[in-house]
Amino acid sequence: MKRLPYCIILLSGFLLFLAACTEEQDFSQVDDLQVTPTLASGLFYFESDEATINSEGALSVFYSQEVNFDAFNEQYVAERLIEGVITYEIDNTTSKELRLIIEFLDDAGRPLDAEIFTIEANSPETVVRDVPYGPGGKPIDILANTSSLRVSAINLSDGTSVSSADDPKIILRSGAQFVFRLK
Repeated sequence: MKRLPYCIILLSGFLLFLAACTEEQDFSQVDDLQVTPTLASGLFYFESDEATINSEGALSVFYSQEVNFDAFNEQYVAERLIEGVITYEIDNTTSKELRLIIEFLDDAGRPLDAEIFTIEANSPETVVRDVPYGPGGKPIDILANTSSLRVSAINLSDGTSVSSADDPKIILRSGAQFVFRLK
């Protein structure tokens, strides 16, 4: 009988210990979670040699192509786009001054925006331009509403000169990084 009070005290102490060391769990923290992944991708690559440029003649368009750009055609994706940066890199080892035009077009083919580059002949360095969209940059709606890109290249020089460089070319590379809000 003497053990019964000790067992009751011991059991009460154990239950108080369990109650003191546990806390009700709060799973509403998931509501405060914000996930914003960054996706990187190449957009397009364009290359032309000097012979092709010369074959089209002076002051002429030697390249023009429209490229499908369905990255944001789903409303769910377009609504969650927060910001983006498109990077352009251009090398010109030809003897031609060239103009490159990249147009962002909507579903109806209307221009939403354009990036224009005038590149000097025999450019010694790679021209690099980062174009931000979203906070601190161009309106994010441009990217969200773009359904195609039109790339045009124009020879601003003659149609006969030839560069002394080995294999003279114009090369345009572009890539992008986009940040999305998943929630």
